[in-house]
Amino acid sequence: MAKQAPNGKPLASRQSVDQAVKAICDIMRRGNVTSAVQYVPELTWILFLRVLDETEQREQRESAILGRAFVPSLKAPHRWRDWGAPDGTQRRALEGTSPGAFFTFVNNELLPHLKALEHQPEASVRQKLISEIMRGVERTRIDTEKNFRDVLDKVHELRNERIDQTQVFALSQVYEGLLLKMGEKNNDGGQFFTPRVVVRVVIEVLDPQIGETVYDPGCGTGGFLAEAYQYMLRALDAGTGSPDEREQLKEQTFYGREKESLIYPVALANLVLHGIDHPHIWFGNTLTGEKVFGDLFAGAPPTFKVVATNPPFGGKEGVGARDHFDYKTGSTQVLFLQHVMNSLDPRDGRCGIVVDEGLLFRTNEDAFIKTKRKLLDEFDLWCILSLPGGVFTQAGAGVKTNLLFFRSGRPSERIWYYDLSDIKVSKTRPLTRATFEHRMVPRLDAAGLPATDDQGAAIEDDCGFLKLLAARADSPFSWTLDLAARRDQLKAQAQPYRDQAQAKRREAAPFGERLQQLKATARKDQDEAAITAAQARFGALTKEARTLEGKADDIENQLYDLKAVNPHRSADGDARTPADLLDFIEQKGREIAAVLAELRGPGGAGPAAD
Repeated sequence: MAKQAPNGKPLASRQSVDQAVKAICDIMRRGNVTSAVQYVPELTWILFLRVLDETEQREQRESAILGRAFVPSLKAPHRWRDWGAPDGTQRRALEGTSPGAFFTFVNNELLPHLKALEHQPEASVRQKLISEIMRGVERTRIDTEKNFRDVLDKVHELRNERIDQTQVFALSQVYEGLLLKMGEKNNDGGQFFTPRVVVRVVIEVLDPQIGETVYDPGCGTGGFLAEAYQYMLRALDAGTGSPDEREQLKEQTFYGREKESLIYPVALANLVLHGIDHPHIWFGNTLTGEKVFGDLFAGAPPTFKVVATNPPFGGKEGVGARDHFDYKTGSTQVLFLQHVMNSLDPRDGRCGIVVDEGLLFRTNEDAFIKTKRKLLDEFDLWCILSLPGGVFTQAGAGVKTNLLFFRSGRPSERIWYYDLSDIKVSKTRPLTRATFEHRMVPRLDAAGLPATDDQGAAIEDDCGFLKLLAARADSPFSWTLDLAARRDQLKAQAQPYRDQAQAKRREAAPFGERLQQLKATARKDQDEAAITAAQARFGALTKEARTLEGKADDIENQLYDLKAVNPHRSADGDARTPADLLDFIEQKGREIAAVLAELRGPGGAGPAAD
């Protein structure tokens, strides 16, 4: 039976819990904390301290039953039960004094104490977590003590033991609802939030196992890590997970990096609320290596079994980041992809990463080509899932995106593509799990006509991504690219240009030798005219050879244009490459020139007389 809230109404549905959270947010907006980017971080530390106290009280009871010593992270008067609970001794004492005394305690005593915990000798991991979550909190943002106390009272009501776990999500999922508000369009927090359905599909495909490490180098609010924890915990609960395995899952499994000071404590609180006792989050710039705080990351392995991440879209990095990588570029996503490849366990490590379309199709920059060449040569890029346009629009990013799945230990041979780009996504039609699970299409018979059963009913096949994933089967939405065949095809197309380039270099060689001979004579005896002629001829032929070689390189580099182009779909636009279009324009130019020459020539008709 659902427990009763103080107002007599049970929190027995997701809607009732959401309404309770909405009431808190309404008070905060009333208290001059107006946007989600402001009130979510403020509510983060308040809710965290509430849940921390509830957790430590439970742990203290369990330790007493088992006869073990228990050392709390916080002592009176800094525990929630002392200052945050409606009947807390510290709170009641402060409320009985002068106006402003409560804010003075919170801003001048409580917050500084919590932030200083990590500097204590032999500070525990939990004390370091508390300090890091409080790192950016200088004072409460709420404007009056009345509004602040109202928020505390509402948060005190919203605790796990008051929620019917058979009917609604735990507090961690409630908190995810708050994070979603940060991810909505026009909220600056959108850049740190990946839609939950995308996160869950990535984790399901990667299938992290107990004992494996999970890493997100740009973890934002911690969504991928939290989902991986829940996925692995379900596997433990379904089997016979040992206490040691559960401790390993909570203490030695999840690692991440985040550079934004606003989001870093939100990520820590999110992971702790999900049940991860030790989230190993490194605070600093992943790409430059500039660290703000790294104690929670201490002891992290050099590489990780599972990497799940959504790097920032469209960012530009400076020299400080570029110098850390083999293939130097200002593109944030290209550098992140290099970082991921360097961070993946070389023995069957697995990665799922969100990338924008530009990273896939661009072959006009050296770093893009070399990064993708390394990806194909040293990793098995086995799946590219083309997401619908608009998946990240609510987060303020309108870019077209894809999911890449690859593993370490072997080169890429075949890439299985799945295309969801024809799905229309909007606020009223959001991306759901059903989008990935089921896509019914009519089955065709040998004659290409719709197949029917014995009763004449049309037969349909389920061609959903998750349905076809294990077999990597072809369908109207999926196909397989044989990289060896594609490489041979492009090499054959490029070979005539290479042959012509080689012929030009052979033709240029005598002029180069002649030029050396002419320059070898004494300066006063040099034939300047001959040198100029040989130099011009050698330079022209060499330039032609380089141009031809460049065309051959451009053709062969098309192997690294990995954009998903569904061969089963009729083209709505012009599928010709830029090189094809230039050749077409050049050919039409010659045809037009020939016609003009004929009109203007001696036998041409010329313009008509007036």
